[in-house]
Amino acid sequence: MNGTLTDVFGIEVGHYTDLKSGTGCTAILVPSGATGGVDVRGSAPGTRETDILKSESSVDLIHGISLSGGSAFGLDAAGGVAAYLANHGIGHKVRSHVIPIVPSAIIFDLGFGESGIRPGHAEGSIAAQNASTAPVECGTVGAGTGATVGKALGRDHAMKGGLGTSSLDLGGGVVVSALAVVNSVGGIVDPDSGKLLAGPLNNKGEVMDSIAIYSDPGFGIGSDNQKIKGLLQNTTLGVIATNLALTKPQTNRLATLGHDGFAIAIRPCHTLHDGDTVFSLSTAQIQAEDEVPRLYALAPVVMASAIINAITKATGLNGTKSMSDL
Repeated sequence: MNGTLTDVFGIEVGHYTDLKSGTGCTAILVPSGATGGVDVRGSAPGTRETDILKSESSVDLIHGISLSGGSAFGLDAAGGVAAYLANHGIGHKVRSHVIPIVPSAIIFDLGFGESGIRPGHAEGSIAAQNASTAPVECGTVGAGTGATVGKALGRDHAMKGGLGTSSLDLGGGVVVSALAVVNSVGGIVDPDSGKLLAGPLNNKGEVMDSIAIYSDPGFGIGSDNQKIKGLLQNTTLGVIATNLALTKPQTNRLATLGHDGFAIAIRPCHTLHDGDTVFSLSTAQIQAEDEVPRLYALAPVVMASAIINAITKATGLNGTKSMSDL
């Protein structure tokens, strides 16, 4: 056990990171295939191939997931991941063709670094080439490079988000792990201690409670009495995986429970200004139907832990302070 998403046997993770441009992408590969699921709760999500993950769809296995910065432009990174897999003969075989299934989702990080640079086909391919079963690098990397949190007062008052991961050994060989790209309008709270870890910074550099800001009747109005812009520039992405064999409906249910982990650690979450999406994977190495209830009970805990990991491992970038800077 290395404490990251790759604790689930058969999963590989790789990043492409562009610190200068403040963006990047992350490829999650499953060369042997996995049952996939998804739960999209965002009001303005940017996704690709999520319909194929619905329980009633006819495609059983997927071969990777692409997470990227760059807003809608970043969906192009999935093409690079798919091309890499196809070049290695990984995907559904249709006559002489190899067709990898790579669902994708993006965060909004435009303008965080050098303008006009967004992850695309080439960057997705590099992330896939970098994928391995080694412990996943966390913090200001990959799809989390340009992530920020605590934007209830606008991005000028935000703190640095990032990419984090966590895993839990359930015993008997069953593992559940999670990865999160945290780019939320809400602040981040440690669910164990209740401590506020990240949120909007006031002019004194103090972390403020996003719930208190939302509770203010003047919410959304800046000091110059103008509406704060940029509240739609948010999305937290998650992937939750297990080696326990799950049916497609059960795998989709696992994605739904991943959102409970968002609610534990991100306050507020699932707002009108967030595009939250969680993917799920079952690599089906272990048959143990009686472990499903316990898997479901602990899935939110692992996702919340991945979110906390993203915030504690993030480093400041482009003038945006991280928790470690404070």
